Amino acid sequence: MKKNFFVNVTAQQVYRRKLFSKISKIVFLLLLVIITVIYFFLYIIYNEGHFTISLDQNKSNSKNVYLSEDGTFEKKTLELDAKSLDYMDNISIHWIDNDVDQQGTGSHNGTNYIAYTFYVVNAGEEVVHYWYQMDIDDSIKEVDKALRIMIYHNGVRTVYAKENSSTGEAEDGTKKFVSDEIAVLEQKQNFAPGEKDRFTVVVWIEGDDPDCTNDLIGGEVKLHMDVNEEHIKDKE
Repeated sequence: MKKNFFVNVTAQQVYRRKLFSKISKIVFLLLLVIITVIYFFLYIIYNEGHFTISLDQNKSNSKNVYLSEDGTFEKKTLELDAKSLDYMDNISIHWIDNDVDQQGTGSHNGTNYIAYTFYVVNAGEEVVHYWYQMDIDDSIKEVDKALRIMIYHNGVRTVYAKENSSTGEAEDGTKKFVSDEIAVLEQKQNFAPGEKDRFTVVVWIEGDDPDCTNDLIGGEVKLHMDVNEEHIKDKE
């Protein structure tokens, strides 16, 4: 015996289904837009160069102190960009060339370290003082615990690092970071007209640091350096 089955679908049910379908599409599109915005936001943050040097971007630069990649007054600028590394493994300071300060100007990265040489030039007519400051903009998975920043200032080398997490003291052969956000803060006094200061900045992950563990794998750090006519106190 054949049985017939009938399903009654009311107008209200059809309306609900259509409404649910529309809402689902709208939610999906909103999520897609949000994901796209987040992606481009992160892309801008982490792909616009992991190390930049800027000079008095919010000031009038009345003293005429400039940056120069090659040390000439003809190519002076207010901002420089160093080439970053897509991947950086931990190394020892002993693996970095002893003459890294003399290997040209601009970016001259080595295996697993960033190296950048530039000049600060006084194109004005008066003696000035200036500060140079390196900030840690972001540190994913606390990579900065094993970070090393080596600065050659007119050939004089100083290595900076975060304090030992166990003792709170400076790591061997280093000068402690100023704070969690400020790695380096130094002053150059009596910078004469026509004078040029040469800087080489080297950045790497120190494998001999006690805090250099497997927990840092997959981490990332972003840095920038400012050169200012005077120290901005609110950054302390």
